Amino acid sequence: MNSAPRSVRPHIALLGRCNVGKSTLINALSGQNIALVSPVSGTTTDPVYKSMELLPFGPVVLVDTAGLDDNSILGRARVKLTARALRKAELALLVVDSLPLLPIEQETLTDLCRRQIPYLVVFNSRDSDIDELPQDFSLVNAYSGLGIPALKKTIAAKLTAVVVEPPLIADRLHGNGAVILVVPIDKAAPKGRLILPQMQVLRDILDAGHQAMVCRETELHLALNALSGRPQLVITDSQVFQMVADAIPSDVPLTSFSIIMARHKGSLPALSAATAALAGIQAHDKILIAEACTHHSQDEDIGRIKIPSILRRQAGGELDFTWVSGQEFPDELDYKLIVHCGACMITRKEMLSRLAQASEAGIPMINYGLLLAYYSGILERSLQPFQNT
Repeated sequence: MNSAPRSVRPHIALLGRCNVGKSTLINALSGQNIALVSPVSGTTTDPVYKSMELLPFGPVVLVDTAGLDDNSILGRARVKLTARALRKAELALLVVDSLPLLPIEQETLTDLCRRQIPYLVVFNSRDSDIDELPQDFSLVNAYSGLGIPALKKTIAAKLTAVVVEPPLIADRLHGNGAVILVVPIDKAAPKGRLILPQMQVLRDILDAGHQAMVCRETELHLALNALSGRPQLVITDSQVFQMVADAIPSDVPLTSFSIIMARHKGSLPALSAATAALAGIQAHDKILIAEACTHHSQDEDIGRIKIPSILRRQAGGELDFTWVSGQEFPDELDYKLIVHCGACMITRKEMLSRLAQASEAGIPMINYGLLLAYYSGILERSLQPFQNT
C-alpha cells in the first residue's frame, strides 16, 4: 500500500496560525523531517504533501499549509492555496497553542463546517500539564512526541468513520462470462504500462474473482472469437466508443473507463444529467475543459483536439475554450459548460468539491466519457450497467 498513488489516499490538512507547530506536528506524525521548521513566521509557503502509512487505517497524505494569519501580500496568496488544499481534504486538523480559540480559529472551524469537512482540534503545547482542556481536543507535544501515538489512533478512527470507498465495477458483475477491457495503445499512453483507471478496473475485476481479457481495439474481434461464451461486460476507452459499440452485439453490456471513474470519483447521476446541456451549445459559448493530470498535448489529444472538434461541429461555429490542468481549477466560474476528464489523478473529495462549485454557479459539468457516449448515440447503453445503483 505504500505505493498507492496520492489520488487514492485520503488527505489530511493541517491548519493553524503561524508558529503554532504545524510543521513540527506533521514531522512527528510522519516520523520524518519533511516539513521545514523555523521560528520565522511564514516559513511554510505552498502546501507540502507527505504520503505515509497511518496504522491501522492505511495510506494517507498529510498536507502542511501556510499560516492562517499571514497578512503579507504573499501570505494572502498562500492562504488562497490553503483554501484550494481543503478541496481535497477528507479531514482537517486545526492546530492551536492557546485557549480560548482566537477569532481566526473560530472562523476556520465555521468554514470547515460550511465545507462539510470533518475536523479535529489539536492543542500543541510544550507544557504537558494542561488543565481543563475541552473534551473534544487532542493534547500533544509535537516537540517531544507526547500524545502523538494517541493522536494517530484518533485520526485513524475518524477517517474510518468518514471516508467512504465508492465502488468501481465489481459490484455490477454477476455473470460467469469474462470482462473484456479494450485498451488502445496510443502516443499518449505511458510506455510499458497501462493508465491508472485501466489498472484499477482490472485489479477490481480480478479481486472479485472474475475473468478479464485485455485487448486493443484492433484485436477486439479476435478476443470475442476466443471466448467460449459471451462476455458479461465490455469496458472500453472512450475514444473508441463507437468502434467498439459497432463491433459487439447490441445486447452485450458496454461502458467505458471514464464512465466508471465518473461513478468512482464523482457523482454519476450529476455528471450524466449534464448531458442535457449538450443540445443547447451554441457558437461563441464559453467552455471550460479540465484535465486533472498534466501531459504534453499529442496529435488527436482527447481534451485539446478531439472534444473541442466535436463541440465546434455540434455548435456550428467557433467556441471560446479555456483549458486547465493538474491541480488548477478556477475559483470563479463563468462558463456555459464544464467538461472534465475522468479525474483519476485527483481525490474523490476534490472532484466532488469541483462538482459542488459548478452546481453552486449553475453550470453543468460532464466528463469525457459521457460526452463521447452522448455524441456517439450510445449514452443510454453505456449507463445501463449502472442502473439501480
